[in-house]
Amino acid sequence: MIFKRTVLAASLLALASVTQAATPSNEEIWQLLQEMKAQMADVQQQNQQLTAENQALKGKVETNQQLAIEANEAVEAVALATEEAVSNVSLIGDRTTIGGYGELHYNNLEDKNGAADKDEIDFHRFVLFFGHEFNDDLRFFSELELEHSIAGEGKSGEVELEQAYIEYDINEQHRVKGGLFLTPVGILNETHEPNTFYGTERNAVEKNIVPSTWWAAGTMFSGEIAEGFSYDVAVTSGLDVSKKGTKTSYKIRDGRQKVAKALADDFAYTGRVKWTAIPGVELAATVQYQEDITQGQDATGNVSATLFEAHAVIERGDFGLRALYATWDLDGKAPKVDGYDEQTGWYVEPSYQISSNFGVFARYSEWDNQAGDSADSEYEQFDLGVNWWPHQDVVVKLDYQDQTVPTGKTELDGINVGLGYQF
Repeated sequence: MIFKRTVLAASLLALASVTQAATPSNEEIWQLLQEMKAQMADVQQQNQQLTAENQALKGKVETNQQLAIEANEAVEAVALATEEAVSNVSLIGDRTTIGGYGELHYNNLEDKNGAADKDEIDFHRFVLFFGHEFNDDLRFFSELELEHSIAGEGKSGEVELEQAYIEYDINEQHRVKGGLFLTPVGILNETHEPNTFYGTERNAVEKNIVPSTWWAAGTMFSGEIAEGFSYDVAVTSGLDVSKKGTKTSYKIRDGRQKVAKALADDFAYTGRVKWTAIPGVELAATVQYQEDITQGQDATGNVSATLFEAHAVIERGDFGLRALYATWDLDGKAPKVDGYDEQTGWYVEPSYQISSNFGVFARYSEWDNQAGDSADSEYEQFDLGVNWWPHQDVVVKLDYQDQTVPTGKTELDGINVGLGYQF
């Protein structure tokens, strides 16, 4: 518009100058007007071109602005998705736990009654824990174990699933679990990480009488009755001491089915009460009953079994004491023949913490899987040793064992060395 006015003004000034100079003819005026019209047409064309260019530029600006908005929205979406993904991973990490334990043993034992010496080194156990908390009231826990380093046909080791259960909190005091879990009995059966007990090997009473490690499948209710008092009541798969094609021994340890296509003709019923009202003191008792520990496989008839176990764990200052008594009563014709109708054992284990990472212990044990007869079938063992914890979850063990056994049985005396850990 400014350009138009400038051209018009210049034309008028030129006309005025011509007029002042000489009066133009009609032809000259017409020619001048035609020139002015042509100039104005050029100006209008230029103006239209500029307008078109401005519109095009405006469109590009708007397009770029839209692209910028879309790009920003995409970045925000990616950031939000990333934040949610990180949040989910963090949540899973917070609710999923991994742990485990393991122990390496060296045994240098001499058989005093024969040639069954034991001089070997063995990675006895490698165990992994996996757990997950679905919410505040519902959780999963499992325990997978490899024994003796290598498993397979013709190998010494075994791969075992010792625990795999779901636990639900009914309320703040009571809970229920279902699946595969450790039987609530004894001191070591539920807590057997190597840094939690003295001695390279687990004590013989909880191995042969209780018998650790002992797990079953079923359901269990647990909870707190009052301050310091707790309970466990379980219905689980039972023992099976029958051996098809061979003579049944009725030895309790041989009856563990380990939930591997376990016979379920007869279930086991277990109840435990525990008192922990005083810090550092645990007193507990367990009773289990099974109507037939042969699962209907014994031709001589049913063999019912009742277990009673009681123990004390006391830690007061630097002094510690563990004591346990367990006995089985088998009711049936066949077990009485060889004295298996009664199987009993007990031990006492005092200990002293020399420093924060050194401790010494002594243990005396007696057990008899054929205590029902008058024959000499009782085993005795005395253990003396030291534990060193370079870290609370890592332990090095050294102990000496001395056995007294029935006539003709293997009597192993000597030293054991162990290395264990948990995490």
